[in-house]
Amino acid sequence: MQKIELTLNRELYDKADQHKAKYVAEPGLNEEIVRLISKTKNEPDWILEKRLKALGLFNQTPLPTWGPNLSELNIDEIVFFVDPDAKETDRWEEVPEEIKQTFDRLGIPEAEKKALAGVGAQYDSNVVYHNLMKELKDQGVIFENMDVAVQKYPELVKKYFMTSCIPISDHKFIMLHGAVWSGGTFIYIPKGVKVELPLQAYFRMNEQSGGQFEHTLIIVDEGAELHYIEGCSSPKYSKNSLHAGCVELHVLPGAKMTYSSIENWSKNVYNLNTKRAIVHKDASVRWLNGNMGSCKTMLYPCSVLIGENAHSESIGIAFAGPGQDQDTGAKAIHIAPNTTSIIKAKSISKGGGISSYRGLVRVTKDAVNAKSNVQCDALLLDNLSVSNTYPYMKVDNNKVNLGHEATVSKIGEEQLFYLTSRGLSEQQAIQMIVSGFIEPVIKALPLEYAVELNKLIELEVEGF
Repeated sequence: MQKIELTLNRELYDKADQHKAKYVAEPGLNEEIVRLISKTKNEPDWILEKRLKALGLFNQTPLPTWGPNLSELNIDEIVFFVDPDAKETDRWEEVPEEIKQTFDRLGIPEAEKKALAGVGAQYDSNVVYHNLMKELKDQGVIFENMDVAVQKYPELVKKYFMTSCIPISDHKFIMLHGAVWSGGTFIYIPKGVKVELPLQAYFRMNEQSGGQFEHTLIIVDEGAELHYIEGCSSPKYSKNSLHAGCVELHVLPGAKMTYSSIENWSKNVYNLNTKRAIVHKDASVRWLNGNMGSCKTMLYPCSVLIGENAHSESIGIAFAGPGQDQDTGAKAIHIAPNTTSIIKAKSISKGGGISSYRGLVRVTKDAVNAKSNVQCDALLLDNLSVSNTYPYMKVDNNKVNLGHEATVSKIGEEQLFYLTSRGLSEQQAIQMIVSGFIEPVIKALPLEYAVELNKLIELEVEGF
């Protein structure tokens, strides 16, 4: 699996790339910019109609007040469309040099050769690079830029795009996403095809006060299998930026889907992302999430278990440092009988950072014999930091098995004294305690993904 090396390069986060965009829209949201996005991408009328309807809903809907404070997010200052002046290509040497240098530091070309079945790279509002192994193409696998998929596979896209999984009316920031989305990933895995190597996409938001609104739509057909990896980053600016992406997964009967994501936006980004899966009979989905960056995060991967014996698992780690409010968790909605879900959430807070677990388990009257287990654990590294837990369970039948555990712990002087007396420095001792805390989750991740996430958290803990 690819090492996401950009996450370890602090200099790259704090420095904007030198590539000059072809077009940068004026800040602010209005019908003109929505129509411009649609026209630039040569979209069919039904997409534009959906965009305009979403814009109307967004303008009528107030900001949510139940989570992190979003009062400092000024939509009028956000740039909603940036054309990076680079046409999509499947030849790495054809990508503009300045953009290529950014993604070279990601290790994308080398990783593609060694450990990935396909790679996509998005820079601001456009996908600039996309490639897929010939063997998978021959099996009917589709791995495309979302903008291209709208043109090449209109019936398939229209059937699944922002319909039953995440409709444009879902919430305030999905309404925004529905109006201004650009780029992203479209994947279709045909019946019975098992993709043994991961597919991966990387999203880079580079414009100051920019917004990124990529759309990921994945359909894993009956009996098929897929592992998809997603990474995100942006440089550090003095002004706030916004990420409001959308991920829709359709896991059809008997299929298996793993979705891995490291989101390490810079500390001035509002990360208001929405991820949801529809899981059919005998199918399973696994969410693996790491959230390190952004000033405010609201992210709760959701699994809707609509088929008998459907299964979901969500494993997440969130780190909140100074000035950060990480509001994360997971949702499992049990609709069919004999469905099962597991939610494991770990959070670490330091320097006054706020980590909150916000979860939902919903069991309908038809979901007899449903089973769900939730475990959320928080570690505080000082007296300034905060940990919150907001679990919610709603059960409409008596034949269920539900469990919820929550713990909050703090690094104590006795632990530090014991470890430092054995020859460790205080910094090494803290890192050892943190590593032990996250080990149960790290062990569940693919090896190189776990190594990268471990290293990220180690970097965040440094200087404690």
